[in-house]
Amino acid sequence: MGKGFFRVPVAVNEPVKDYAPGSPERKAVSETYKEMYNSTIDVPLFIDGKDVKTGDTDTMSPPHDHKHILGTYHRAEKKNIDAAIATALEARKKWSKTPWEQRAAIFLRAAELIAGPYRARINAATMLAQSKTIYQAEIDAACELIDFLRFNVQFMTEIYNEQPASTSGAWNRLEYRPLEGFIYAITPFNFTAIAANLPASAALMGNVVVWKPSDSQVYSAKIILDIFKEAGVPDGVINMVMGDPVMITDTVLASPEFSGVHFTGSTHVFKDIWKKIGMNIHNYKTYPKIVGETGGKDFIVAHKTANPSQVATAIARGAFEFQGQKCSAASRCYISESIWNDVEEILVDQVNSFKMGSPEDMGNFITAVIHEGSFDKLAKYINQAKEDKNADIIVGGSYDKSKGYFIDPTVIVTKDPKYTTMQEELFGPVVTIYVFEDDKWEETLDLVDTTSEYALTGAVLSEDRYALETAVRMLENAAGNFYINDKPTGAVVGQQPFGGARSSGTNDKAGSKLNLLRWVSPRMVKETFVTPTDYKYPFLG
Repeated sequence: MGKGFFRVPVAVNEPVKDYAPGSPERKAVSETYKEMYNSTIDVPLFIDGKDVKTGDTDTMSPPHDHKHILGTYHRAEKKNIDAAIATALEARKKWSKTPWEQRAAIFLRAAELIAGPYRARINAATMLAQSKTIYQAEIDAACELIDFLRFNVQFMTEIYNEQPASTSGAWNRLEYRPLEGFIYAITPFNFTAIAANLPASAALMGNVVVWKPSDSQVYSAKIILDIFKEAGVPDGVINMVMGDPVMITDTVLASPEFSGVHFTGSTHVFKDIWKKIGMNIHNYKTYPKIVGETGGKDFIVAHKTANPSQVATAIARGAFEFQGQKCSAASRCYISESIWNDVEEILVDQVNSFKMGSPEDMGNFITAVIHEGSFDKLAKYINQAKEDKNADIIVGGSYDKSKGYFIDPTVIVTKDPKYTTMQEELFGPVVTIYVFEDDKWEETLDLVDTTSEYALTGAVLSEDRYALETAVRMLENAAGNFYINDKPTGAVVGQQPFGGARSSGTNDKAGSKLNLLRWVSPRMVKETFVTPTDYKYPFLG
């Protein structure tokens, strides 16, 4: 067969459709939403290219309409996890040797399937399963996922192209082997793109995967699986399992062939997984790669020179888009006192103008939080703020779960910079604001840096370049993604690689080749052209 140094299509970010009234994309997604809402599906496990039904099922419902049943999904037994591991290892024998351009073609095809025939379906599924507005679904399930797939292929070729220097006497070659064993991908509910990218990025580099999506995202995960199958991912390369997370994780981590975990989720769970890996370290064939993006307590800091309307909009969008259920969502804000009154007035007006309800109504800016557990947790913090003397709710504060898990976008103002909701991750539409004295800029920046265990995203707004420089320097370790005069959300693949440190994860930057490098094990090959025949060096005389 022919050979060549193949060039992949240049990766470009997928344009975001606007879904304006009367647009064809709005009509298509509305019709698909209705069709899916009025149907029920059964989601089996997917092992070795086959549907596996265990009979142990749970139901799926929209968070904004929790009494409505979208369908059921099957929960795995331990034997199913063992089977998924075994079939992945068998698939590895062929997949790990598949030429890179063949792997690339599969995932480039998946990107085009999402951009075209699956776009309305994956967006509607994300609206139903995760209560995202159409715009939030579009930038996630369609555009970001397409971007991940396209840019990962380009990043892979850039990695393969990085080679050591050679001489006339020897040719040095660096091979980027897939890891020896299998990868365990654990994905969250909040981003369909992340749910697809965690298994797909490892598979692209020649690895095989056991994938456990969130129970709250199985409905749209099924669409991801359908796309991978149609794109041509071979049987056994990506196996999807659902069920008891402790049982699944313990079974996976007990395997000597476990070679890495690709995780997005809670800090506590990730630390427990890390601990279990450490406890099992003597059982493994190789040191596992541990890659995780976890919690956040993301901040906005506004200097006295900041534009109040820009600050208010950064908070309104940064804290409340997708009900604050983004890892990057603004959750704590520090506003200079001289601009606070203006910021407060604009922010309250903006929040009061939000419409809340089902994502089917595309005039809604806010929908429901993911499940009852999240709803109850948020309601508890709101109730506490109503009682505490050092906290005031200036807008929002109501909630209702009779039909859906609806929490009003809530703004708390506190006099205590270490108030509970300034420190603890809430993961919902609640933001807390501390107003600081104008002349305490550096003191406030120190508060930002030391208040939270997390370090995922943060933003600073100011028209004073010296103040900005001070913030960039003092907050060097406070955020892995740092924004100047912007909100702390909205990282774009290929433009702002995403990830944080401290208790926010291993900072391996999804959406960059830094992440893909974790899923390879380089091998250095030196070929000498004229091999010595005498051990004696010249210095021996």
